Amino acid sequence: MGKDKYEYLYDAKEELDESFLRLVEIIKILRTECPWDKVQTHETLIPCMKEEAYEAIDAIYNKDIKNLREELGDVLLQVVFHGIIAEESYEFKLSDVINEESEKMIRRHPHVFSEKEDKSIDKVLETWEDIKSIEHSINKETDRLVSVPKALPALIRSYKIQKKVAEVGFDWEDINGAIEKIDEETIELKEAIVENNYEHIFEELGDLLFAVVNVARFAKVNPEEALVKTSEKFIRRFKFIEEEALNMGEPIESLSLDEMEILWQKAKENGL
Repeated sequence: MGKDKYEYLYDAKEELDESFLRLVEIIKILRTECPWDKVQTHETLIPCMKEEAYEAIDAIYNKDIKNLREELGDVLLQVVFHGIIAEESYEFKLSDVINEESEKMIRRHPHVFSEKEDKSIDKVLETWEDIKSIEHSINKETDRLVSVPKALPALIRSYKIQKKVAEVGFDWEDINGAIEKIDEETIELKEAIVENNYEHIFEELGDLLFAVVNVARFAKVNPEEALVKTSEKFIRRFKFIEEEALNMGEPIESLSLDEMEILWQKAKENGL
């Protein structure tokens, strides 16, 4: 029986252009022959795009280089998939995506691709933001916050919104004003809880979170990364409680809150 386009072992390519074009070819085949792939749209692939990006980030956090290589491939798959869908509907070509990104990188790095000599990190970032502002016409009165993507994680989006308005002077004089805002929002949240009004609690909790992000911005701390690290720390300490309970021959559910608190403090003392 003859060997057709489906019956072959993948022949890994050493050259980047050949390996990339092979991936494009494979996805185009899937778009015509696979029942699932052929019905996908930009919209239906949104969950996949998010999931693959988060899995790549998780591999980075875990310092798992082998898994990172795989997950970056999955992210690349999503990029190519969307590009092919766009080509099919004559929206744009995959080559347009690559060319526009390459041109943008050159345009936003004049310190590398022109004769400008100031290559300090601060100046590079300043130039980057200036060029982005020109590209997106952010100087229009109503455009500044519209440019912040709604699909960003809420903490990151809040951070970016606050940074944007601070650029035009809508900001506290220093971090103390931002901290006092946390105190104010905490009082209002407590009042909403006493009222037992879900909508009010919902609103005030959001205001409190927004205020906390503002303090993070003043402190030059990425709130998303800070919360990730705190969550991981909590997991380590709670795992210690579970293991200690197991060593005592007790299910964790049988421990009192005071007993768990003692183990929690022990975990802290152990540097967890």
